[in-house]
Amino acid sequence: MKAFVIDVAACNGCYACQIACKDEHVANDWSPIAKPQPDTGQFWLRLTEHIRGTVPKVKIHYVPRMCGHCREASCMSACTAGAIYRRADGLVIVDPEKCTGCKACVDGCGYGAIFFNEDLNLAQKCTGCAHLLDGGEWTVPRCVDVCPTEALRFGEESEFAGEIARAEVLVPESGCQPRAYYLHMPKKFVAGTVYDPQAEEVVTGAICTLSGDKGTLTTETDDFGDFWFEGLPEAKYSLSIAASGFKAKTVDKISTANDVNLGDIPLAR
Repeated sequence: MKAFVIDVAACNGCYACQIACKDEHVANDWSPIAKPQPDTGQFWLRLTEHIRGTVPKVKIHYVPRMCGHCREASCMSACTAGAIYRRADGLVIVDPEKCTGCKACVDGCGYGAIFFNEDLNLAQKCTGCAHLLDGGEWTVPRCVDVCPTEALRFGEESEFAGEIARAEVLVPESGCQPRAYYLHMPKKFVAGTVYDPQAEEVVTGAICTLSGDKGTLTTETDDFGDFWFEGLPEAKYSLSIAASGFKAKTVDKISTANDVNLGDIPLAR
């Protein structure tokens, strides 16, 4: 079965995948796989930008999102017209000839991956560029072909078994079991800067220990007085800071429900 493997760490936000998808499908009729995509309002592949933290402790990543061609596709069960089918290669297709425009699949998709074309009165979504694959000259969709960093890959699930074992899917609680697998999705971070208010200088080499139900992590402040704890699960934490010549400092009630920038933390002598 075909699958997408997306390495979020490799994506640089160039939007080539999103543009290629529009170029392939806008004003092009690929019946019986898909009718033309409107030039506005639909993104069968959308690159989403995620900004985390607060200035100056800010990180950004990009997540390409497309139909996951799910094993348990909720759109298929929602469709009362029998217009959505799964091909032998696993790609899930909305048949433009059978679609009645009832919008049940649009509402039934937990990923927001299905769009409605008001002009054509039909539901539309990513096809995995099935029309290209069927032609024999293409082995991957346009979005994958143009990705300059190989953040997007496409092929048989068996080929990506190792990566899939380490990957995750979006909205796993939906139960749809999508075949779009994401590597290196960022987790939460806790960061800050330690400084000496008397000397008006940052404190380097301070030992920072983050403790919580999920375990204990330790790091040192760098040449800029900064410390970072990354890849954290959502939990409650307490931070202790120790540096030679300074009194110990504790910061309690840190929650990684969101990424945390603790800002400038003064140490007393």
